[in-house]
Amino acid sequence: MSSIGAYNRPRMARGVRLFWDEVRQQHLLLFPEGLLVLNATAFAVLELCDGRRTVSEMVTILAAQHSSAKVEKDVYYLLSRIAERGLLEHSNE
Repeated sequence: MSSIGAYNRPRMARGVRLFWDEVRQQHLLLFPEGLLVLNATAFAVLELCDGRRTVSEMVTILAAQHSSAKVEKDVYYLLSRIAERGLLEHSNE
């Protein structure tokens, strides 16, 4: 899969979903082979991955919510890592 670009519209791959574990009080990313425990930042990024928003739009939304200067870099890094695992799909549509 190619790298994530500003105009890609990422979405969860089939069988992948976000989940709130009430017992552990943690956000999880569930997939057929397992799960990833997410911190609040990763959850904020991944919940925007609906296949409608571009990565650029996601960065704008998150930058308005957080004062970190490295929001864009962090978003691209996370999305690339999740996509490398086959848990995220992205299109240019």
